[in-house]
Amino acid sequence: MSGIDIETKRKLREMGAGALLEAIEVQDEDLTFGMTFEQRLQLVVDEAHSVFNHGKVEGLIRRAGLRYPDADLRRIDRVEERGLDPAVLAQLATCSFIDRQQNIVFQGFTGSGKSFLGCALAKQACQHRIRAHYIRMPDLEEAWALAKDKPQGTTKFLKKYAAFTLLVIDEWLLDHPDEAMRSMLLELLERRCGSTSTVFCTQYLKKDWHQRLGSGVHADAIMDRIVHNTIWIDTGTHNMREHTAIVQ
Repeated sequence: MSGIDIETKRKLREMGAGALLEAIEVQDEDLTFGMTFEQRLQLVVDEAHSVFNHGKVEGLIRRAGLRYPDADLRRIDRVEERGLDPAVLAQLATCSFIDRQQNIVFQGFTGSGKSFLGCALAKQACQHRIRAHYIRMPDLEEAWALAKDKPQGTTKFLKKYAAFTLLVIDEWLLDHPDEAMRSMLLELLERRCGSTSTVFCTQYLKKDWHQRLGSGVHADAIMDRIVHNTIWIDTGTHNMREHTAIVQ
């Protein structure tokens, strides 16, 4: 399979088979000596497929907009000290909750690692080739305000954020959303309910959500679309920012 001519290389690249071509060109003749054509082809395809998957995963992670791109569920510091359950984290790492269209809430004090956990979960989803996205609620609100000033902007906004298989909303309810924002949240969560998964990172207990959502019918409806199919995880009071600063 060595000695491919220039025209064949051009055709492979034209077909988007650059990874396959690279796998062919780096195949070790000594290691494959005596193998059948089919066996050598299988090795080439396996290598090209591995490169393709790696590239796809890297692209998903890059486009997810993670606040902490290096976050990893397998390397969470001080798990037991923070009251986190290793078995629960291991279960989350399988991303099976996404198959069940469940939501996740990471709730805890400021600095307790909620954002890091949210990013780690989104990154894990990307590694499972699941389309994920991270956004802070203040940024979501700003994006919504900009969308309202554009033709078909609100329709495109809702379509975009409803389409992510996993959406991580950080700093959930940090500010009190106004009536327009509450209406948007209701419509967005209605579209996501029962078909996707949403992660909420917040310092507020569930009992405080209704009041922060305005205590009206919108609050009732938004809560109804979140609380019934959600895994709640307390990230505790341990300040991981202080811990990181001491370690550094």
